[in-house]
Order: sequence, then structure tokens, then C-alpha cells
Amino acid sequence: MEEEEQQQRSLMFLLTYMLLKRRRDLNNADAQRRSEIQRRIRHRQYFFQRQRRMLMMMIAGGIRSNIRMRTRPWTNTPRSDWWERVVMTEFQPSDWLDKFRMSRETFFYLCDRLRPRLARQDTSFRLALPVEKRVAVALWRLASNVEYRTISTLFGVGKSTVCRCVRDMCHAIVALLSSTYLRTPTEQELEESAQLFHSFSGFPHCVAAITTLHTAIITPSSNASDYANPAGWLSVLSQVAISGRGHFWDVCASFPGGTDPAEILQNSSLWFTAAEGGLSPATTPIFMGKQLRYVLLGEACYPLQSWLMKAYSEPKSQRGCRVELTEPQQLFNRGLNRALRATEEVLLRLRARWQCLSKRNDCGLDVVPTMILACCILHNMCESHGDSFKAEWQEEVCGAENPQPGYKPSAPSSTDQIGAEEVRGLFCDYFQLQST
Repeated sequence: MEEEEQQQRSLMFLLTYMLLKRRRDLNNADAQRRSEIQRRIRHRQYFFQRQRRMLMMMIAGGIRSNIRMRTRPWTNTPRSDWWERVVMTEFQPSDWLDKFRMSRETFFYLCDRLRPRLARQDTSFRLALPVEKRVAVALWRLASNVEYRTISTLFGVGKSTVCRCVRDMCHAIVALLSSTYLRTPTEQELEESAQLFHSFSGFPHCVAAITTLHTAIITPSSNASDYANPAGWLSVLSQVAISGRGHFWDVCASFPGGTDPAEILQNSSLWFTAAEGGLSPATTPIFMGKQLRYVLLGEACYPLQSWLMKAYSEPKSQRGCRVELTEPQQLFNRGLNRALRATEEVLLRLRARWQCLSKRNDCGLDVVPTMILACCILHNMCESHGDSFKAEWQEEVCGAENPQPGYKPSAPSSTDQIGAEEVRGLFCDYFQLQST
């Protein structure tokens, strides 16, 4: 009897435990279900409120756009689909050229080249911007230099998205297109550039010209005085080498506007490449009956080298006597200045096509150098593809931008190469012969 009672008590205890456990599980499941229902209600209320706010903003934005944008038929299109319905379907060739500074064909070529770096995956929260729209946003900024807020309203994206598009595209251009459009020239390109310099400017045996480009910036947070250029305004200084075809062969950006151009040149890869004969064919060409590597032309602030020609300094009085330049020296100066003016026209075309380089650039100093490089590469690409250039762009820049600073001629120094004067004398002899 005692064993049966013991078994009954054990069975009763087990049944009681199982009933209590079942009740606890049911209570927990009930609580979790109520919590999930409340969470879903809050989530749905949040999205309903957000959707309502966005709808009201779109309605208000559509009203403002109908009031303000009545100058052209396509400006009345709602901002959310302006890119898809207008640009992609209704833009004419002149619209593509005016707004993006390149033809439609070049635009899509650029998108295909940049796709490996700019393509993004959709997420569960939002759809990724197409590569074409990302490139269009960035090109609009480079071409017009308008505020991010204006571009944000136009394309229906956030200001931070515009900033990210500009930054990403400039980095992608430098990473993916430099090897194609900004590289050391081949021997055939060197010979072609020498012929073009000779035919267009009359200066022989020259393959490129070195000059400076100042890009206006906002006041930096530190070392602002270093960025004041000789003209008195703040800028980032770039050194560029321009070929006879009007393409950029080498670009050194990111220097403060107050930096001495001669220091930039002497510490650049271009200096070492040219000094070692990298900008001349393996077989040294003949000039005036002598073997002479191709030369580069430079402004008066650069040191004289056997491969870098600059103008003779203006006459100065010595011991009460005024020393005049000889006729061959004057002819040389005129020929060199004529060739340098041709390169100034190339820089003007660059700044006119990409007006972020002609107007004050309000991007951070970590972005401006990459933007300058990207614009030079885009210039080469557009020129190579034969895209048109509108004269009104150039007229607009000439009337609006700060003039580029000039530099005083540098006095002969230890950086002038021994024997360089003899090379410059050969060019004087050439111009003397051409004048007779």
C-alpha cells in the first residue's frame, strides 16, 4: 500500500508540474504575441506618417516648381521623375552638351567605364541610384559649380547624396581612366605633338608646355595664408603639362596657392621623366644639325634646363648702361610666348567646360585636388571623342572668373642646368634663320 501511495504522489507531482509548465508557456506565448502586434502597429503608424509627410512635401514641391520653373517646357515635370522622363527621353543633343558638357554617346561611354566603381546594390530600405544618374549628378556639379542644394532639388535626391556622387565619381575617374587619358605619351604621340606645336605656334622641336592653374577655394580652417596666391586670392595650385594637341599629359594638383611653381616642378615626376629623356624618342632627333632631345616650354618662373626652355629676362640696367636683348633673343621670346598663349587657350577651355575650376569651389580641400584631376581627364576624353565646345562657355568664364596670377621671372640660379644656355642659343639661331 505504501508503494502504491508513493507512486500516486509521484504521478500527481509530475502532472502538476506539467500543467504549471504548460500554463507558463501559454502565458509567455501570449505576451510575445501581444508585443509583436503592438510593434507592428507602431511600425505601420510610423510608415503611414512618413508616407503622409513625403506626399505633402511632394505636393508642396510640385506647387513651388509650377510657380518658379516656367522658362522651359520640361521644367514643369515633377522632380521625382525629371531624370527618367525628361533627360533620358526628351533631351536633345544641344541639351546634353549644354548641361553635361559632353555628347550623349560620350556620357554613356563614361558610365560604362565607371560602372565597376559606381554600381551599388539595392537594399531592403531603398533602391540604389542608377550609375547613369550618379554620373549625371556629378557632371552637373562639375559643369556648373552650383550649390548641392540646387542639384538636390533638380534630381530629387538628398544633398548628402549629391556630395557622395561627386566624390565617388571623381575618385572613380582618377582610378579607372588615368591610364587611358592621363599618361606618359608614346613615341608616336611625341612626334605628333612636336609637329602640332610647330604648325600651330611656329615653335620647333617642342612636345609640351608646362604652366600653372589656380583654382579658387573657400577659406580653409588652417594655414589660410599659405593658400594666398600672388594675385591675393585663396587658391589651390596645380602644375599641368599640355601637349600640342591640347591634351593634358601630366597634372600635379593639391598645392597651396602660395607655393613656388619651381619647387613643385623640381619635386614632380615630370622633372625626373624629362631629365632622363622620357619625353623624347629612343633615337635622339636632329635639330639644327645636332642631336637634341625634344624640349618643353615653361613660364619665366621655372629654371632653365636643356629640356626646358623659358624666355629671356627683360633688359636691365647694369652699371648705368641698359643691356638690350639681341634680335635673335627677341625673336625667340616672341615665338615662345606665342606657343604659351596657345596653352593658355587650352586652360581656358578646361575652365569653361568645367566651371568648378573657374568659380570659387566650396568643396573641402580633400576633394578639390581629385576634382581637378578628374576635370583634366574628362577634358582629354571629350577632346578625344570630338565633342563640341561652345564659345559662350568661354565668354561666360572670361567675364566672371578671377584672372590667373602671373609670376615674376626667376633670376639665374644653381638650378639652371649647365649647357642649357647653349641649347637656347640653337633656338635663337633657328628663329634668326626663319626671319631672313
